[in-house]
Amino acid sequence: MTKRCEGKLALVTGAAQGLGRAHCIRLAQEGARVLATDINGEGAAQTADIVNAEMGDGTAFSIAHDVTDPAAWEAAVDAARDQMGGLNVLVNNAGIGVPGNIEECDFEGWKRCFAINVDSIFHGCQKALPLMREHAPGSIINISSIAGLIASDTMPAYNSSKAAVWMLSKSIALHCAKKNMQIRCNSVHPTFVDTPILDGTARAHSLDKDVLMEKLARQIPLKFVGEPNDIANAVVYLASDESRFMTGAEIKLDGGISAM
Repeated sequence: MTKRCEGKLALVTGAAQGLGRAHCIRLAQEGARVLATDINGEGAAQTADIVNAEMGDGTAFSIAHDVTDPAAWEAAVDAARDQMGGLNVLVNNAGIGVPGNIEECDFEGWKRCFAINVDSIFHGCQKALPLMREHAPGSIINISSIAGLIASDTMPAYNSSKAAVWMLSKSIALHCAKKNMQIRCNSVHPTFVDTPILDGTARAHSLDKDVLMEKLARQIPLKFVGEPNDIANAVVYLASDESRFMTGAEIKLDGGISAM
């Protein structure tokens, strides 16, 4: 590893599995110290254990964290200060999908989708920016989705929430630039990635996992489903000083879907 993130202090939400776990591992491999947070505190702790087993004790820490709760965000930022000595990379990765078209999606599901996907970023950035300013330069990385740029008739809540993440990221970027904080903000827009979410999708549709993967791959011009590190490698770039001139931008990791 080239230690592209040497000296970075990163907080990653939704870190108990899937993309969040991959972000933590790759950031640590490139020299960052990492605070893994998740409402599943046990899973976040397992992620920290995996990182520390590879990179050495004191590389990763964990905390149970409900990203919809402002008070829990205060506790998470305090943990970053106490356990890592500061914070300069915030990866807002936590997110959910809610099924149902506009006639079927219930309002409680809609509100929960926005609370986890969008409100969490609002709360997180408000609570984290004061500490991040003390340790600038910094980077806020918001995990959106290609579904925030391309709509589907079957998931209005997910489409709308991920589109909100895209535009919120731009507003945060412009604010930080105007205030000369030396903190950048960008969004990442993956398509289908082979994470435990797809296992649940396969079960929900009574499909063999391999059949689902083939079905999804046919929708992607490159003809394969992404791996978690395909997304985590972009997070490493955005966390590092290599991306110091990128802010208010979006990275599409969609195998070419948005080019069609």
